[in-house]
Amino acid sequence: MILDEIHLVPGLFAVLRGLIDEARRRGQGQGRYLVLGSASPDLLRQSSETLAGRISYLELPPFSVREVEDVDRLWLRGGFPESYLARSGAASGRWRRDFIRTYLERDIPQLGPRIPAETLRRFWTMLAHHQGGLHNAASLARGLAVDGKTIAKYLDLFVDLLLVRRLPAWHRNTGKRLTRSPKVYVRDSGLLHQLLGIGDREALLGHPIVGASWEGFLIENILNTAPDGVQACFYRTAAGAEIDLILEPEGHDPIAIEIKRSLSPKASRGFHNACADIGAGQAFVLYPGDERYPLGDSVEAIGLMDLLEIVGGGAV
Repeated sequence: MILDEIHLVPGLFAVLRGLIDEARRRGQGQGRYLVLGSASPDLLRQSSETLAGRISYLELPPFSVREVEDVDRLWLRGGFPESYLARSGAASGRWRRDFIRTYLERDIPQLGPRIPAETLRRFWTMLAHHQGGLHNAASLARGLAVDGKTIAKYLDLFVDLLLVRRLPAWHRNTGKRLTRSPKVYVRDSGLLHQLLGIGDREALLGHPIVGASWEGFLIENILNTAPDGVQACFYRTAAGAEIDLILEPEGHDPIAIEIKRSLSPKASRGFHNACADIGAGQAFVLYPGDERYPLGDSVEAIGLMDLLEIVGGGAV
């Protein structure tokens, strides 16, 4: 049985618990119910309270680069099927514009928060303008004329709804002055571009956000491919040592990934220093090409598909 939009009828969780327990007593197997719904705090709270030990969670991400033929189209339009498969760029833009409006005006209010849709749109757009930047609650609070606690609440909401990714900073003691603030990304590149009014590839390539957009797009594909249990973060010191993405597979040394939108990538001195700081087992400079070759000092240039094979296979 498939139950869609179950977060709109949370009382069904208690009913499901009784049906599951009764089926277990009769010796019936698992997997009899497929429950679909938004990743809202209410949904997770209800299921964890009433279906503990009876439910398994699976996040369904949008299309990835391994599922489509046109990567540039995926980057521009994002991974939602209706947006990527639209017959024209204009039709894709209309779908994303309607998605944003519907989410803000209908879906979020149905989940509980009573926040004006225009306020949430402004907040989401501000995050888009700072794609991949350090989270600065004070700056956002001034822009929206609210306090820092309210900004934290807004950000938590968008993270819980899987619309925004909060990438934490590396926090282990390396004896260096480390950045502590997380980096924030709008997760779907198509929604990012819609929020910024970017309608086509040429406009994207000429926009100041192009590098950060490309970085966020690659990070989403990498993390959606990584097995369960892989932790992700970034690294930055006051002295300039930096790693865009660190993957920490269980039982293995960290994997350091620097992202460059250049066909002639180079590993900076800061990247080499950062790899030494964290004890990286492997280090890659991810670039738009397809060849894999050494850059010196145990760092390799690598294309996205090859990196996904490493990440997805758990290789180190």
